[in-house]
Amino acid sequence: MKGENIQYSLRNIRHRKTRSFLTIFSILIGIATIFIFVSFGYGLYNYIGQLSSSSSANKLIIQSKGGFGGLDESFKLDENDLKVVNRAGGVTDATGIYVKSAEVSVGNERIYASLLAFDPKKPLMIEVSNIEIESGRVLSSGDLGKVVLGYNYQIPKKIFEKGVKLNDNIDIQGKKLRVIGFYNSVGNPSDDSQIYIVNDYVDTLYPGNNSYSWIIAETEIKNVAQTKENIEKALRKYRNQDIGKEDFYVQSFEDMIKSYSSALDIVVAFVILIALISVFVSAINTANTMITSVIERYKEIGILKAIGARNSEILKIFLFESAFLGFIAGCAGVLVGFIGTYIGGAILLNVGFGFLQPYYSFWLFLGCIVFATLTGAISGVLPAIRASKINPVEALRYE
Repeated sequence: MKGENIQYSLRNIRHRKTRSFLTIFSILIGIATIFIFVSFGYGLYNYIGQLSSSSSANKLIIQSKGGFGGLDESFKLDENDLKVVNRAGGVTDATGIYVKSAEVSVGNERIYASLLAFDPKKPLMIEVSNIEIESGRVLSSGDLGKVVLGYNYQIPKKIFEKGVKLNDNIDIQGKKLRVIGFYNSVGNPSDDSQIYIVNDYVDTLYPGNNSYSWIIAETEIKNVAQTKENIEKALRKYRNQDIGKEDFYVQSFEDMIKSYSSALDIVVAFVILIALISVFVSAINTANTMITSVIERYKEIGILKAIGARNSEILKIFLFESAFLGFIAGCAGVLVGFIGTYIGGAILLNVGFGFLQPYYSFWLFLGCIVFATLTGAISGVLPAIRASKINPVEALRYE
């Protein structure tokens, strides 16, 4: 476009400030919504990607199909199952994990939390959780009556009013245990409120026949699929069960990542679809704005044609105006989206959801702006074509 035509278009946009603002605002909302949900979606994909490349990638988790945590003894994993898993081809190590609900008291305050018991000699669960000790020390074999707590226990008013300190005693299931360490923050309130003890102390806190909640097996990354098959075959043989009728299941970390990713794909796609509907409505509004503009400037277009403006120039003028409105809306939408995600990420981090953070990329910013510009341009196509085909003689007679 010629510089004078661009100046003419910008002047017309300025003269219709209210209408231009409302058009920009309608597109802005859709673009900001897309930016927010895509950035948080990217953040979750990035988090999942970090997990898949962590030390968890070579782990397999065996669970019973019923009675999670050994609550139903007809579906259980016991020491014999652990031995079978250990002997399966490709398994380099395996350990049993207890997960229990615990009554925890500090002074007059009482809560219920998740308790996890494991063998300190085989801390496969800690590797799966990808957590490290922040203060104090990790559990060792023989640490009966001792406990390591999740990150949130040491923060005042997070779980307990005054927080818990190293070497404090806390009541768990009516027994006093001494705090010897705190794990660092995982960014998940559930994990950061976890309690960890050695598995040898489970019978003291929970007398009776305790079944494993999980069995975690370790193998080489290249052998994960084959090892999974070997474990399933070995457990079916031991339990005398046919294929498809097992009362257990074996899940690789890759399987879990795929299931999470698939669920996330559906959620993100659904949200983006809603945002696209918003953008579509905005596009209709932009088209309506441009049609109104053509009607208002009917005689003006006739004058432009009378002094030599070609149809292509009229077409470009109106296309530029609609595209420019989309461009401004895209830039503003990206800015609003960035501010919204930044504030939202800070709030989520503060309330304990540190894993749910936005992820930014150059292509996200550019893509949203280009998409908004194209939306504006496409919305103005029909009005621009209509304007370019106006008969100058009829336009000059128009009242």
